[in-house]
Amino acid sequence: MNMSANLALLLLLIMTAAGAILIKDLIGAVLVLGSYSFFLALLWAWLGAVDVAFTEAVVGAGLATVFFLLTLFLTVPREDEGQLPRGQWPAYIGLPLLGMLLLYIAEDLPAFGDPASPPNVHLAPEYLTQSVPLTQTPNVVASVLMDYRSLDTLIETAVIFTAGVATACILRRSSVRGSRP
Repeated sequence: MNMSANLALLLLLIMTAAGAILIKDLIGAVLVLGSYSFFLALLWAWLGAVDVAFTEAVVGAGLATVFFLLTLFLTVPREDEGQLPRGQWPAYIGLPLLGMLLLYIAEDLPAFGDPASPPNVHLAPEYLTQSVPLTQTPNVVASVLMDYRSLDTLIETAVIFTAGVATACILRRSSVRGSRP
């Protein structure tokens, strides 16, 4: 991927992130947030992290957008006075400061693809040379996810399942309550 395409994608990400925050219409904000997740999935795919790109596309651009839209359609609109809620001014000051601090800290990270970076020197060779003999899995990414991190993946799956069941129970309970006179 060339530099102009990288910059264009980065610009799209920044514009959609800002748009999702600044748009007053909630449905429009949800759609812009879904497009942000889609552009982020494209970025992950171009960076070679296809499994992360697929997850971002399914969960971020797909499921999250559908769930947000369902939530908006199942709630009753309420009139606002048009003022900022009390107590949110620290977020308007703190979040940009946090962003600048993170950008400052990011300067100390090794360059992307640097073969002399600590993970490439100390960690990657061990996984690349020992993956097949230890796990009998020819794909290194699959061996890391399914053999080395299998318990972590199982617990993540259980947490997501529990959150889905809890959400379904809450939505069912609120719809039963809403149907009573």
